[in-house]
Amino acid sequence: MPPTDRRYPDPAIRILDPRFNALRLPSASVECLYQGARWSEGPVWFGDQRALLWSDIPNNRILRWDEESGEVGVFRKPSNFANGNTRDRQGRLVTCEHLTRCVTRTEYDGAITVIADKFDGKPLNSPNDIVVKSDGSIWFTDPPFGINGFYEGEQAEPQLKPSVYRVDGQSGEMTVMIDDFIGPNGLAFSPDESILYVVESRSTPRTIWAFDVIDGGRKLDERRLVIDAGPGTPDGFRVDIHGNLWCGWGMGDAELDGMRVFTAEGEAIGHIDLPERCANVCFGGRHRNRLFMAASHGLYSLYVNTQGIAGS
Repeated sequence: MPPTDRRYPDPAIRILDPRFNALRLPSASVECLYQGARWSEGPVWFGDQRALLWSDIPNNRILRWDEESGEVGVFRKPSNFANGNTRDRQGRLVTCEHLTRCVTRTEYDGAITVIADKFDGKPLNSPNDIVVKSDGSIWFTDPPFGINGFYEGEQAEPQLKPSVYRVDGQSGEMTVMIDDFIGPNGLAFSPDESILYVVESRSTPRTIWAFDVIDGGRKLDERRLVIDAGPGTPDGFRVDIHGNLWCGWGMGDAELDGMRVFTAEGEAIGHIDLPERCANVCFGGRHRNRLFMAASHGLYSLYVNTQGIAGS
């Protein structure tokens, strides 16, 4: 599919603060790579395959975009209403599943291993977004969104509080890290992993909070507010090597649709306009300088003058 605009610089790339100039490429434009999903989420880049996977939740499938051919095919169907995806430090796909209410790992031979499905003997709600730290620990959010109805899973009553969990990379032990958020959603670490950022997506307004990671990465210190989204709707996001937050954005006013860029201090510096709300993003390409944006019905990309954090 053609780029959204043929002009350079692309007017869809809006500068909200001069500091964003250093992160943009004047001769790069937003490209629409695919249309045809019902609700796109959870993009993850596989450099060894030169391919991107992402979830189409209501269609119960994971799609695959091939960098060389530009073709899109079905990677997995049914996907158990998969949502967030990432890779572990061995390069394996790790996925949040709504239907099975669990986190899984896809082994090299295609076998599926369940990483987490219960806590204190009770089923998880509907794991949503996920990140793997350099020590191998797996961190994920578990709001009830996937069990609220039959569109993104199967309706059920939650038995656990919405929480953020940590699964130890060696022992597999699960720990509740946060249990007082209204709708914990996207999460990501700072470049040095000293800070964990988490979206509180059912607060009014939506917010992004930061926690200092302490005790060898096993505990979080008190939270502090980084971003008050106002009318915006942060969802999934990623952090670049300079500590900037690249956030899926949209809903409400169409001028909010797309993705918004913030400094580590929470200052909005840039916005990428899309014709639909963006739910989640990731960096990919040979040098991790291609931003992929999973929006409502489509998949978009933009080359940028920064890089995503390795392994995120």
